[in-house]
This record gives sequence, C-alpha cells and structure tokens, in this order.
Amino acid sequence: QVQLVESGGGLVQAGGSLRLSCAASGLTFRKYTMGWFRQAPGKEREFVAGISWIGGTTDAADSVKGRFTISRDNAKNTVYLQMNSLKPEDTAVYYCAASPRAGVLRNEYDYWGQGTQVTVSS
Repeated sequence: QVQLVESGGGLVQAGGSLRLSCAASGLTFRKYTMGWFRQAPGKEREFVAGISWIGGTTDAADSVKGRFTISRDNAKNTVYLQMNSLKPEDTAVYYCAASPRAGVLRNEYDYWGQGTQVTVSS
C-alpha cells in the first residue's frame, strides 16, 4: 500500500521560508517521479514542481521558479520542497504525488498525499 505523508507546512510571514517533506512508503521510491502540487481555496489544483527518477531532472511552474527548489533523497524515500521568498499568493494546501512514469511530469500522477497547509501572511 503506497503512502505519501507530507510535513513541514505552517504559518510564515511574507519573505520567509519553509521546507516541505514528503515521506514515501510502499513503493520503490528511486523509480518514481515525484511532484508537488498546491490548491488554494476556490482554485483548481496546480503543478508546483517535479523531479524525475531518471537523472534527477526537475521542472517548476513559472510562478515559483527561482524561489522554490525540489529535491529528493532516495536513501530516505523522501522528496523535499524548499520554499523561499514566500508570498501571500503561495498560500495553499500543498500535496505530494508519485508516478512510475519517467521524465518530469506536470500531470498523470497515480498516488497522492493528504496535503499540508501553508499560509503566508502579508
């Protein structure tokens, strides 16, 4: 049974930083592409960043490029999202996702975590 458990969310002032973690179990982590998504109230879920299991290639949404960094530690079965220079518009529930497909994906994820709330105050 695949489980993805996010942690690290919270309340932070604009300009601050947070690091989200997603611990995976029940899958061969090193062979899964991992992604982060977010959903703000009243809005659709959107892609934030992804990291492929082949070559560690990464991709990020234009709205977070230069501020957010995705990384993974295959020894710990964990993917991270380092978020710097946070803005109030980054406020959302952040979800971790996993896919057995190669390449960096902006959709087609099979497994999802429960999410962690990130709130950025102005």
